[in-house]
Amino acid sequence: MPPKKIKHQDITKLLAPSPEKGQSMRGFEEQYSDIVDYIVRCTHAIWEEKGVGLIYTHYLHNCIVHGADGTTYGRDQVVADTLSTLAAFPDRKLYADAVVWTGDDEAGFFTSHLITNVAHNTGYSVYGPPTGRKVVWRGIALCLVKENRICEEWLLRDDIEVIRQLGLDLKETVASLALRDAQNPRPPQPHGEIERGIGQLPPEVLPPKETPEFDVEDLIRRSTHEIWNWRLLNKVREYYAEGYIGHLCSGRELYGQQEYVAFVLSLLAAFPDARFFVDQLFWNEEEDGSIRTSLRWSLPGTHLGHGIYGPPTGARIHIWGLTQHIIRDGKIAEEWTYFNELHVLKQIFLARHQPATASPDPAE
Repeated sequence: MPPKKIKHQDITKLLAPSPEKGQSMRGFEEQYSDIVDYIVRCTHAIWEEKGVGLIYTHYLHNCIVHGADGTTYGRDQVVADTLSTLAAFPDRKLYADAVVWTGDDEAGFFTSHLITNVAHNTGYSVYGPPTGRKVVWRGIALCLVKENRICEEWLLRDDIEVIRQLGLDLKETVASLALRDAQNPRPPQPHGEIERGIGQLPPEVLPPKETPEFDVEDLIRRSTHEIWNWRLLNKVREYYAEGYIGHLCSGRELYGQQEYVAFVLSLLAAFPDARFFVDQLFWNEEEDGSIRTSLRWSLPGTHLGHGIYGPPTGARIHIWGLTQHIIRDGKIAEEWTYFNELHVLKQIFLARHQPATASPDPAE
């Protein structure tokens, strides 16, 4: 019996205990039949059934959580953050759109959980007083799970889309949050060169494929390296389907190869020295024969160009993101990508205003 499939399945089936194990689950609670069953059901129990205390049995005591603004340690912080979010959005629904997984019960499992959230803001949030507005946003939670406990998590959501749907002014909110962060400044970090090439040399050239057969890993690594690091935007036609669809943070909805090109240009124009790194990649085959990937990536760069983030500030920025791709007929047909864009805006705001006055106009 394979792990649970969630596509086109009603929630009553997803939450129903399975009579058989879909895979070996040594160290997990008996109720979980496989890793997909685990991640879907414990997420529902913690958030929608409000069994927040289940975090104590489903997260490691010293778990590490990587979020848009940095890293937190310990499950007590997970409990606190969950309570805070539920206080702001008490009717939050988390719809499991997809789960990509890899691993086993010996080395541990990785799960990439694509979630659509629907909620009303009826309580105080990090953004301020309740607005009463309905908010719909997506995000991805990537978890390392061992023996029933999440040991490490990478978590990103579409923060900017949440701010907009709450009816808040984005510039004012970014300024307020950035100034709040500045009250607890982090020590300056030394920066080396962006590793696109050595000295005046061009970026490295990836070796050719060893076999003619289709290779998921080669497609993702080669396409990201050639498009983002070599700036070969003409390669988008080779690696992306003609009817490509992209669901990206800040509510970006892309259709077609050239809209993806425009997105790449928007970031490279702002960060012309940026380098794309593949930090982790795994995938599953879907029932229809397509392939769904989980990609964790980084894009460090320096804000040296004019563009979507305003005039250059010279700030060194570390962008990181989570992506799920759908691959059909050897090309990327659809993707969901979320990165720490609110953090990027806050860092650029501070770089632009800190040298000026201690009390900048938040509307600027």
